[in-house]
Order: sequence, then C-alpha cells, then structure tokens
Amino acid sequence: MGEQLSGPDEDKLNGVLKDNIDVFIWTTTNMPGVNPRVAFHKQSIYKDARPVTQKKRKIGEERMIAAEIEVEKLLKSNFIRKVHYTTWLTNVVLVKKSNKKWKMCLDYTDSNKACPKDAYPLPSIDHLVDRAFGHHILSFLDAYSGYNQIPMYHINSEKIAFITNFVNNCYNIMPFGLKNARTTCQRLMNRIFWDQIGRNVEVYVDDMVVKSNNVE
Repeated sequence: MGEQLSGPDEDKLNGVLKDNIDVFIWTTTNMPGVNPRVAFHKQSIYKDARPVTQKKRKIGEERMIAAEIEVEKLLKSNFIRKVHYTTWLTNVVLVKKSNKKWKMCLDYTDSNKACPKDAYPLPSIDHLVDRAFGHHILSFLDAYSGYNQIPMYHINSEKIAFITNFVNNCYNIMPFGLKNARTTCQRLMNRIFWDQIGRNVEVYVDDMVVKSNNVE
C-alpha cells in the first residue's frame, strides 16, 4: 500500500481488495491454472535433434534433501508426475538464495539447444514506462507462479524430464528455464488483456501495472 495514499483513499482500496479476495491465491495447491484450450506450452524439438540423457550429477547431502523437499511439494501440487523410459533427461541444480534457502532449478541446456526460437515479440519496456507515466494511481500486480499456471502440451512434456535421487519426473506445467517460456506467457497475457493493454493496463510477461488518473 503506497505511503502517499491518503486515509480515505487507502480505505477505498482496502475495501476493493477485501470485496475481491476470492481472486487472490495464497498457495500453489489452490491455483486453478490456465485451461489448455486457452494456452499451453509446447517444447518443440528439431526433427534431426538427438535426445540427450544427462548423466546424474553428484550433489551434496544438504542439496539432495532440499531437492527431495521441493519434489514432494511439486508432486502434491500436481505440477510434476513420475515418468519411465525417458529419452530426454536433465539434472537439477540447487542455487542458494539470499535468504539462505535453496532454490531448485533445472539444466535445460541440451533441450533448449534443440528447440527452435519462438520469435513472438516482447513489449518494449521503454514504451511501457512512457505509457504509464503521468497517471495518478499505479497498481502493480505479479501473477502468482505465473509460468506454472500454464500447462505443458501433454504429448511432449516428457522431453523436459529431470533426474531426482530415486525416480525421474516431468512437468505437467510450464517450468522456468525453458527457451520460449517468456514468449508463451506474453502471448497468453496479450490474449487475456487484449482490450485493456495501452488503455488502463500494461503487461510485461507476468508483471502487470494498472494505471488510472483517479482513485475511483
């Protein structure tokens, strides 16, 4: 809540948020996700590309425990599923965040090299800033796990399978790190806000700003 808002304006905004609390998601298990008839991500692979099965890398005990915890969360949220007889397989990479917790990433280097680039244009950030400039009220929104709300195309989701300690898994939803993930997300957002972008909303991938000249 912006510090520059006056008492009455802050009360109005609080009222709007409380009246529409049903649109907010607090955990991944409550995410309805995007209907695949609206959008999905397809990990296209060149026809002449040879599948790459990465050898399992050795990771330390602390990283291994962190990865197992994350995998359990993903399974519970139905973000991933167990797979067998995979032809593409990648390793997990654990990165320590500023809060000292581990973040699980995936090494999709090989799969991305075999994937053609989607040339769908992303918005110019300079133009977004120019169009938002001068408005009295700006509300910044961030889609909760925005990428993860987009389903994977089920036929080729096993092309992004990854190695864990005891079993291999693949994603049911679009994970971070895929070559064309941002363009898939932007294409969806443009479809959702097609009649509002440039008028009262600006969108860059999964970040949005709602702009207005008055509180009402």
